[in-house]
Amino acid sequence: MAHFTPETFNESFLGMLLGRTEQLKNRILDKHLEPHDVTAQQFKVLVIISRFNADTPAELCRSLSLDSGSMTRMLDRLEQKGLLVRTRCDSDRRQVRLVLTEPGQALSDLLPHVGAAAMNEMVGVLEDSELATLEKILTKILVASADSITLARLAGK
Repeated sequence: MAHFTPETFNESFLGMLLGRTEQLKNRILDKHLEPHDVTAQQFKVLVIISRFNADTPAELCRSLSLDSGSMTRMLDRLEQKGLLVRTRCDSDRRQVRLVLTEPGQALSDLLPHVGAAAMNEMVGVLEDSELATLEKILTKILVASADSITLARLAGK
């Protein structure tokens, strides 16, 4: 269904609102993660590894829409912080596997608490029904685009 035309496109702020909301979420997460010396972007990597069992840089690149160079730098920082290690796959030495270290796993165990506090700060202005509707709408958009993380969440993985 086409909701926009070239003539009406400038009347909508949807794209700007979605982008600004993502920026707000990252700022709030950064604030909540500061005591843990982790950024919102690093938080996302740890969440994808711990909650969605991504264990290769390629999976993370696809999930987070990052290029391999950016992902390499991100993984370098997380490895320097002692939160993960990269190992070669025994069956294919070209493959790199990502494994959370003990401190990385301990931080991952805290992520739901940090994430909940940050999300409550962000969406605290919404009524329960509004929040449920927002989540339903965003899920519908992501399912229609075959977003792997959303589909995995819905499949209970």
